[in-house]
Amino acid sequence: MRKLTILFYLLIASAALSASEVKPVKNLIVMIPDGTSLSVYSAARWFKLYNGMGEQLNVDPYITGTVTTFSSNAPIGDSAPTGSTYATGVLQQSGNVAIHPEVSDNDIFPVSADRSLQPAATILEASRIMKQKAVGLVVTCEFPHATPADFSAHHYKRSNYKALAPQIAYQNLDVMFGGGNGILTDNIKEHFANNGTTLISDDRQALLDYNSTGKVWALFGEKALPYNIDRNPDKIPSIAEMTAKALELLSKKENGFFLMVEGSQVDWAAHANDAATMINEYLAFDEAVGKAIEFAKADGNTAVVIVSDHGNSGFSIGSSRCSGYDRLSLEQIFGTVSGYKLSSNALESILIETPSDQFKSVFMEYTGIDLTDDELELLLSSKNYKEADYTKVGTSNNLAHNIGNILNERTCFGFTTGGHTGEEVLLAAYHPEGDVPRGNIRNTELNRYLQEVSGLEYSLEQLSDRIFVKHTEVFEGMSYSINRDNPDFPVLKVKKGRTTLEIPAFSSVVKKNGKPLDLGSVVVYIDKNDTFYIPSNLNEMF
Repeated sequence: MRKLTILFYLLIASAALSASEVKPVKNLIVMIPDGTSLSVYSAARWFKLYNGMGEQLNVDPYITGTVTTFSSNAPIGDSAPTGSTYATGVLQQSGNVAIHPEVSDNDIFPVSADRSLQPAATILEASRIMKQKAVGLVVTCEFPHATPADFSAHHYKRSNYKALAPQIAYQNLDVMFGGGNGILTDNIKEHFANNGTTLISDDRQALLDYNSTGKVWALFGEKALPYNIDRNPDKIPSIAEMTAKALELLSKKENGFFLMVEGSQVDWAAHANDAATMINEYLAFDEAVGKAIEFAKADGNTAVVIVSDHGNSGFSIGSSRCSGYDRLSLEQIFGTVSGYKLSSNALESILIETPSDQFKSVFMEYTGIDLTDDELELLLSSKNYKEADYTKVGTSNNLAHNIGNILNERTCFGFTTGGHTGEEVLLAAYHPEGDVPRGNIRNTELNRYLQEVSGLEYSLEQLSDRIFVKHTEVFEGMSYSINRDNPDFPVLKVKKGRTTLEIPAFSSVVKKNGKPLDLGSVVVYIDKNDTFYIPSNLNEMF
């Protein structure tokens, strides 16, 4: 199909979405079960029924349609561009975090070359800057990972934590709960001290007891939190507990709030082809959905949007290796998997420290499986024992991968890949007056709904053109230079008369004649074009 024809249908679909008016609400909660395919919902629902936990997921009554999610130049998306499109309305390339993509030869829809590499303002930033709302993030990954960064930072490369982490800190979030103590820098900690942010590290009770009105970060672990199935509930909060606490704190704010909650590790378990962990991760997320819906109904002025960012692993209930699987009972399909007590990764960490003659007994203790001699030999011969890259756990010959294969052989679940897949994802939504998106929509259209339900006075694109302008345009005709003593954090220096302005990359705090001032938005530096993106009115400081 020609691009112009595709664009025509996109515009028609967009017009249909906006044909009915959406009433803005005070509070907006966006919830993303990362990498959750449709089959995961089905498996989680059957798992609950088999284990006497009820017949319905918390999300079920609110399912309204599906979202087609993709990158600017590829039908199969990665968390960085797909989450960024939800956050900004701008299609992006793989690896991009809330930034306009560069033009490629295979763009699905037209990409603006004039905007390439310009940061794209997010719904979180708009809520804080345009509506003066409180803002927060709750995740189970490290805080600068793709999805939280999608809503609160900007860069063309999702792995550049040096650029992403400080931006998230300088967004002056009211709430940030997740992982990543090992990523905090002295600069970030100093900023927290300066702006009154309370930092809670590895202390679940301190988080649950926190009752102040100030900004608060609570981080657990050096990077990500453990999988829910492996979590020590006395030391690590569940995603439902973190969500409930975030709602309790944010709801005290007079102007309302925006909160993004991510069930980050459904995706990771899918990459690992670990069915039991994937189901457990989704059920933990669904508990958080229950907390959000309960709050929204009681509040009466809150909307909730629940949507995955992409599929993962081609997970299926039923596999070609299971003869006659259409006649297998609920017990036969979900009985074995219900007995798995740990993730493949956690069992791997135990087996690495286990003498070989005790492998079989330890494996039996945590899985209920009596290893065959061939399976024991497979585990003992695993390459390097451990795979460092979570996206490759399901496909490389590491110990966790081989554990997963043994577990999966005892079930009737199937996987086609250890990577992402391109199918549409489920959409669920709650609005106090029923103004929810329905049917099949695109990721860009979902962002339009988020803008409408937030009641923004002007668009995210217009906000981008106010807070992310090239320094060469803002200071045209003026004298400036870039200090690169620290190449990771260059500083733009502008001098006019007796006034000197120092603008550090990835910060919101600038210095005017040595005095710190908070801009209210982050400064983004892009090395590809050696450009600082800054507020358009910075030249008024002279």
